[in-house]
Amino acid sequence: MSKNSENGASGVSPAGASVITVPLGGEPLIIRGERSFLLVAKAGSRFTLFIEAPDDEYCQAVDPDDLVAVSMPEGGPIEQAHLMLELVRRYHIPLVVLPKGHPGSKRLSMVVSVAPAILLACDIRRGTHPEQHLLCSSAEFSGLSLAGVPGGLAIGNLPPGAKVKHLNAEKSSADKQQ
Repeated sequence: MSKNSENGASGVSPAGASVITVPLGGEPLIIRGERSFLLVAKAGSRFTLFIEAPDDEYCQAVDPDDLVAVSMPEGGPIEQAHLMLELVRRYHIPLVVLPKGHPGSKRLSMVVSVAPAILLACDIRRGTHPEQHLLCSSAEFSGLSLAGVPGGLAIGNLPPGAKVKHLNAEKSSADKQQ
């Protein structure tokens, strides 16, 4: 599992496609659609990520500027996604890949990817893809790309109507509404 693809592409949308860059420090960023969301943060430190697959174990080097992304294709509690993100980012828990056809993959409410660049797709089975550059998403985020850039995050193919906020801003606005 190489961090660089064979053609040198980083997973960011090709030239001419819509790409925005958002500042990203230590606080996660939430990308909200109508029915689903993504939580994204920089890894923040160098560590080894263990990926437990049905027949093997993979070890992937993670750099501080790599991304940790949690996808919740049907939505759900942001706190749950934030806990999962921190379990990977701070505590370096291994990721588990289920075998294709495993009945449990239908019940996964969230999935995680850790890579310098991540492409979202809705046509893969949740929890069964060991390649970290690809992450299962809802149809509304299919084709969206994320790439860590110095000091921020490049987002390609952001769907119309999607909202991008830092998690602290999201919490602050929720606190004001109460």
